[in-house]
Amino acid sequence: MNILTLLQIVTAETSTIQTAGTREETFLSIAMKGGWVMIPILALSIIAVYIFVERYFAIKKAQKVDINFMNRIRDYIMDGKIDAAKNLCETTDNPVAHMIHKGISRIGRPLNDVNAAIENVGRLEVYKLEQGLPTLASCAGGAPMIGFFGTVIGMIQSFMEMSSAGNNINVSLLSTGIYTALVTTVAGLIVGIFAYFAYNALVAKVEKVVNTLEASTTEFMDLLNEPVK
Repeated sequence: MNILTLLQIVTAETSTIQTAGTREETFLSIAMKGGWVMIPILALSIIAVYIFVERYFAIKKAQKVDINFMNRIRDYIMDGKIDAAKNLCETTDNPVAHMIHKGISRIGRPLNDVNAAIENVGRLEVYKLEQGLPTLASCAGGAPMIGFFGTVIGMIQSFMEMSSAGNNINVSLLSTGIYTALVTTVAGLIVGIFAYFAYNALVAKVEKVVNTLEASTTEFMDLLNEPVK
């Protein structure tokens, strides 16, 4: 009795391993059933992942601002050490430092001119951070559409096979078209959903950088409006 039980357990485990391998093969074969429509969907997925990873780290780097940066700028300007303030900005690689450097270089001119120069640099910095986001948004909208395009192609193939089969309709004849219709739809939706959430996550991070830039601009302009001691 114990031997029979042991044999049953071993047989069950072997069957489980074989089933897992079959499922992996089935997954690959199902993906291949999507046909050539899967190629642009795969390309969009690679583009979306690349843009998300590259922009994520670029924006994360832009978010790193020394909390004492503006305090040091204030001390240098109040002490009349304009060159020291410029050197600090030049050695600090982030959008805030780039903006403040432009503002420092305009000290002595009307405050409106200084503010306009800072805002121009700020817009350029935000533009740099947003590079690639329109493409990511296109991936979010384009992948599902390509998937639905594959669905239409698959259904057309199915109806063509039904028409050519006449009265001898067999389910196996329709499998290719049905696979294409379903696989491309699922693949397109997966890529589109990922790209959609990735796009919104990056936009939220850019908004945080914009808020930091605006706060730094206001602080710098207030500094220039302070009376000289």
